[in-house]
Amino acid sequence: MLLRFRASNILSFRRELELWLVATEFNEGTSMPAGLRSEGRDVAFLPVVAIYGANASGKTNVLAALRWMRMAVLNSLAEWSKGTGVPREPFALDPVARGESTLLEVDIVLAGVRHVYGFEVSDDRVETEWLHVYPHGRRQVWFERDAEATADARIRFPGEGLKGPRTELVALTRPNALFLTVAASFNHPQLAPVHRWFAENLWFTNPRPDEPRRHAFTRRLLADPGMRGRIESLLRSADLGVLSIEVEERDPGVPRIRLAHRTSAEPVMLDFDRQESQGTQAWLALVGPMLSALDEGSVLLADELDSSLHPVLVAEAIRLFNDPEANRRGAQLICTLQDVTLLGNVHTRRPLDRDQVWLTTKGRTGESELYPLTDARPRKEDSLERGYLRGRYGGIPRVVTGEMSSALAAPPGAAQA
Repeated sequence: MLLRFRASNILSFRRELELWLVATEFNEGTSMPAGLRSEGRDVAFLPVVAIYGANASGKTNVLAALRWMRMAVLNSLAEWSKGTGVPREPFALDPVARGESTLLEVDIVLAGVRHVYGFEVSDDRVETEWLHVYPHGRRQVWFERDAEATADARIRFPGEGLKGPRTELVALTRPNALFLTVAASFNHPQLAPVHRWFAENLWFTNPRPDEPRRHAFTRRLLADPGMRGRIESLLRSADLGVLSIEVEERDPGVPRIRLAHRTSAEPVMLDFDRQESQGTQAWLALVGPMLSALDEGSVLLADELDSSLHPVLVAEAIRLFNDPEANRRGAQLICTLQDVTLLGNVHTRRPLDRDQVWLTTKGRTGESELYPLTDARPRKEDSLERGYLRGRYGGIPRVVTGEMSSALAAPPGAAQA
């Protein structure tokens, strides 16, 4: 599970962002036990975190930064060697940022033990890298890396926490490759599980550029009869008028999907790609990644989760992750949203607790900022929807009512007050 993500100087985030998935005193029952204790208390994690904010405020970039970290851990050995340096994306609106490093760090739990792994990269190399592990709640430094240190101390192994081959792996680590990636490629018994966490988590799904991939993912799952039955159940429960799914193999690996629709007489089959509504397509495309995350206990990153979906369906998707019966393996959903009704009480119960909501804003210099809604210390009885729309928590566009009409009515080239 993911407890915390930290990053800086990446995409629209110039300064440090920190996203916490640890439950707070504001949680009203959606949290799940993390199997850890801190300061004499049991730690609970959040199965869902939703990020709200104005357009172009940086919501998607929080997910993209997580996705970039995953890419770096999986590909730094093989892919980065094809070019020179590190293919990073520092904050682009300040030229000074290009000369500063990009930081990324995750706080995760593996086999009941907390692991903190992170690194800093510049255009040319990995500047620092570290892995701190907390067996029995006490920190062990498994390795630390500093590109500025002398050659024999560039990657250090304080203490005896990390066993197995070390010196030979250091010799194989290029300046622009992560030590974790190198160690995992040789199946280091203690480091491979950390690398595996990245390989099996942080799956990104998005309603626009990745939509064909989402559909392809669901198509693969439909080949499993048991999974097909579960997908059909979720389609029927969504009140889309769908009774069942028919998969017909045409070209190898390119199945044709048709959905049987309820009518007053015999069911009618509709082609999924040509005849189904955008809402039905969006729901079926989301179902595959969602079920896989729940089955595997992985972290799903869903950009614009509410795109083309009714708020009731989005609320039910969130409740699947919040429900301990449906989410038995501790899967997590980190999503971006615009639908403010999910913050209100129009649903039977508000789908999101106060500490599950985060906000992004963008300053005048173009820098994004991420912060929790709980910074405003909302009360349990407060209408989060009303408070958000009134700007009490920030994260909404700075638009003056009628300003756009005035701008269009002004003569071309006229100065704005």
